[in-house]
Amino acid sequence: MTRQMIAVTQRRFGDPGVLTAVSTERPEPGLGEILVRVHAAGVNPVDWRTRADGGLGTLGRPPFVLGWDVAGTVEATGPGVTLFEPGDRVMGMPRFPHEAGAYAEFVTGPARHFVHAPERLSSAEAAALPLAGLTAWQALTDTAVPRVGQHVLIHGAAGGVGHLAVQIAAARGAKVTATARTAHHEQLRAMGADEVIDYADTELAAAVAQVDTVIDTVGGACTTRSLDILRPGGTLVTLPGPPCEAVSRRARQTGKRLLFMLVEPDRTGLLALTDLVDRGQLTPAVAAAFPLAAAAQAHLLAEAGGQFGKTVLEIPQP
Repeated sequence: MTRQMIAVTQRRFGDPGVLTAVSTERPEPGLGEILVRVHAAGVNPVDWRTRADGGLGTLGRPPFVLGWDVAGTVEATGPGVTLFEPGDRVMGMPRFPHEAGAYAEFVTGPARHFVHAPERLSSAEAAALPLAGLTAWQALTDTAVPRVGQHVLIHGAAGGVGHLAVQIAAARGAKVTATARTAHHEQLRAMGADEVIDYADTELAAAVAQVDTVIDTVGGACTTRSLDILRPGGTLVTLPGPPCEAVSRRARQTGKRLLFMLVEPDRTGLLALTDLVDRGQLTPAVAAAFPLAAAAQAHLLAEAGGQFGKTVLEIPQP
């Protein structure tokens, strides 16, 4: 096998135009790692925030290779790996929030950051699931933990995390209210939302009250307004970033839990997601697919918003 591969990298922070496809050395799996031939890679908000200004700061300064969502086949296994064999079809979110380098033809990662990809998902669909799916899963099962029949409000429900959170909450027996543009309401109802609100046309407090859990993928003023409709003792999980101290203080004063959550690699969570997929209760939506070399165009589309589901990069296979 050739020692070279194509990867998308950047030499400086900036707009999508900084992303460039280059030839670079193919990685090799170390102890407990697998080498994956990438078929598709998901594009997430953390990707374009890191590209623009460093985002979480865990990748340092450029050059680096973006991307954490991976779907592909195992090319080779490192010493000590027993979970996979070459040829296995896998998906995962390796190394997050440290560099994984998913925007490339090959990627390595700890074997236990991957699972076998569900047969019913295409590579593009499998690449759309790990980061967004684990975010939704961990928010709804480890952080907020709503009980069967409780009311869950999901903001930005047409987005990558949001549309998966709707399906997960519904599968776990919650009453689900979602906010999204009117154009996406029918899709969200089909995915299990009991009620869908167009936030641009409807005052939130007039449409819903006393919810048990809020999953906030929007942040900012949305977080503040959501506190007003959260019952005392309820939990609001905000995902874009930590809330300001004034909002956190207000939550404490009103007896409400306000938590910022950052997703973590989680094999148990990935297995739970694949089980929901196999049961027909969870399907990731692919909004658009681009070739690897068109990562800049993928970022432009994803950042603009308005799509339903996830944008992915696809790599033709030999």
